[in-house]
Amino acid sequence: MKKTLLATLLLLSSLSYAQTDKFVKWLKAPEGELCKQKFAKKKLDKKDTKEASFIIDSLWLQESAKELRKQWDKLTISNDSLTLPCACRTFGMYPQDGRSLYISLHGGGECPKEVNDEQWMNQIYLYQVPEGIYVAPRAPWNTWNLWHRKGLDELFEQLIRACVVFEGVNPNKVYLMGYSAGGDGVWRMAPRMADKWAAAAMMAGHPGNSSQENLLNLPFTIWMGENDAAYDRNRLAKEKGELLDSLAAANPGKYIHSTNIIEGKGHWMDNADADAIGWMSQYRRNPYPKRVVWRQEEVLREHFYWLSAPANELEHGKRVEASIEGNTINISSCDYSKLTIYLNDNMVDLDKKVKIYYKGKKIKTFKPKRTIANLYRTLWLRGDRSYAFPCIVEVRLD
Repeated sequence: MKKTLLATLLLLSSLSYAQTDKFVKWLKAPEGELCKQKFAKKKLDKKDTKEASFIIDSLWLQESAKELRKQWDKLTISNDSLTLPCACRTFGMYPQDGRSLYISLHGGGECPKEVNDEQWMNQIYLYQVPEGIYVAPRAPWNTWNLWHRKGLDELFEQLIRACVVFEGVNPNKVYLMGYSAGGDGVWRMAPRMADKWAAAAMMAGHPGNSSQENLLNLPFTIWMGENDAAYDRNRLAKEKGELLDSLAAANPGKYIHSTNIIEGKGHWMDNADADAIGWMSQYRRNPYPKRVVWRQEEVLREHFYWLSAPANELEHGKRVEASIEGNTINISSCDYSKLTIYLNDNMVDLDKKVKIYYKGKKIKTFKPKRTIANLYRTLWLRGDRSYAFPCIVEVRLD
């Protein structure tokens, strides 16, 4: 970290240079005192915000490296209760815009550990990618719902963060894929974590009761053998493809997808599905889409793109739809009593007033305020440098 940049930020905050060490300590403690300090609440202009973002991001990378170093050295992502062993392969040269990351979920399910281990080994070498880091994680348990249980999302967020920090992965080039029970996981993880992926590919999986509404901004490809009739997988794949056709027709330019039913093939498609990798790689995540549809799935999530809902109100099936046009935010539907909206200079003009409408009625007009505290709080909250927001606004909708 350059002291000149830090000194600039400190001067903006009316701090003396002698307080630099204290400032650094505050930044290194996610639950620390920084957000309570007067300088952290001081309004910044656009240029100051870029300077502050650079400093906070640099320190976040340093602290993430310390936190995750031992885990990544062992290729085992873990938290207090779960462990996610990973196998990692690297392909191609390092591109200027950072490496891609492909997370590939193995099959198996409700079977002995040895069977799931064999499926994991198969997944490690099942695909090759033109460029990037190919990671095949081993599910933490041996149950039918390998990839759609509570606790997995946090592990995957740690995995992505580790690859960003240690492998130079571009967080806007992260792709999700999976085969069989791994495909089951993609049906569920892709929509509920749509704000994390650039694109997703489902191979030979069962959709269960997953919804595809959240795929508004996430390119999604379906691969299924024509004769893969177990659990009605082939029929359901066709139906879900037709549903996405309808959603795309009703929302031009959105719900980008492809449906591939492989003629004459059963559960094993003889690697025809490998074409999904090239299809996915053409896409990049847009972390700030102008329109968001957010439906809660089986595993509940508090944040989605530039929105947050109250933790105590989360419930399967609850829904929000919101959009941004110029400096106007429109909330067309919401099943919560309030929403938190995160903004940056890529989304609206933070030097002008912002208006918020709910169901066509104006409910708030405000002058945005960029602050260090907001940048700091949101970066540590989301664990994703794209989601460090300088402006936060809460609106009540009840």
